[in-house]
Amino acid sequence: MNVELLAVLVVAFGVLGFIVVRSIRVIPQGSAAIVERMGSYHRTLTPGTSLVVPFIDKMRDMLDMREQVQPFPPQTVLSSDNQIVSVDVVVSYQVVNPKAATYEVANYFSAMEQVTASALRNVAGGKDVDELLDAREEIANQLRLELAESTETWGVQIKRVQLKSIDPPAAIQESRARQRQTQLDNEAAAKAAADRSKAEIAAAEGEKEAAILRAQGEAQAIVLRAEAEARAEGMRAKGHADAIGLVARAIQESNVDHRVLAYQYIQALPEIAKSGSNKVWVVPPDLAGLGFLKEGDPS
Repeated sequence: MNVELLAVLVVAFGVLGFIVVRSIRVIPQGSAAIVERMGSYHRTLTPGTSLVVPFIDKMRDMLDMREQVQPFPPQTVLSSDNQIVSVDVVVSYQVVNPKAATYEVANYFSAMEQVTASALRNVAGGKDVDELLDAREEIANQLRLELAESTETWGVQIKRVQLKSIDPPAAIQESRARQRQTQLDNEAAAKAAADRSKAEIAAAEGEKEAAILRAQGEAQAIVLRAEAEARAEGMRAKGHADAIGLVARAIQESNVDHRVLAYQYIQALPEIAKSGSNKVWVVPPDLAGLGFLKEGDPS
């Protein structure tokens, strides 16, 4: 009897332990799980420990709620100028509604890939190769808007769309490479010409300033020479005046006869005339009253 009771207790504890294990569900951080009861949606389990009813509640696969970065296979696009272009697209998305991501679409990842390919053909098909290569950001934004509109009902939020690469035919790549090299050469030539122009302008300004300084120096030198000459002339004139005054005082003090002075002056006139620095002859007023200068005077 004790053995049978022990066996019953063991089985009971085993069943109870199994039920407890099946009742406890641990959801890791960044994940969520859908619980169905009798085949219908019951609730969403969030990170942490949750209890469910064994054999009645069923937990579906957990969903990753973190942001995902998913590269899609290269898509072939026919441009408006009939060129085949290969485009690599990378989509960043995040599941924000686990219930919608589970029941609104069979496989949101596969559906996103198909919508991305279709939207890329719609957006890129209306542009030529040059526009595709030059408008990466614009195309990526248009793709993000179209994807966001389609995935909103699936509980998936589109974070970013990036064009990893756009590969046109080899001939077009070579042509654009040559154009780019020509553009770089032209920019380098323009920069060199601008540098030469700046150097020439700087040299011209330097020569201009040097010429101005030389002219100012010459003007100052002329002014200084003129001032020096003026001072010298003044000093010479003062010396002549002083000499004349001394002679006049000497004559007055010596009481020399005027006729004798006049005679001496007339004899000195030829020597005075030979001097190049004397342009004006000064005739003393006393000579006008001397009788021997009058016409017919034998003296």
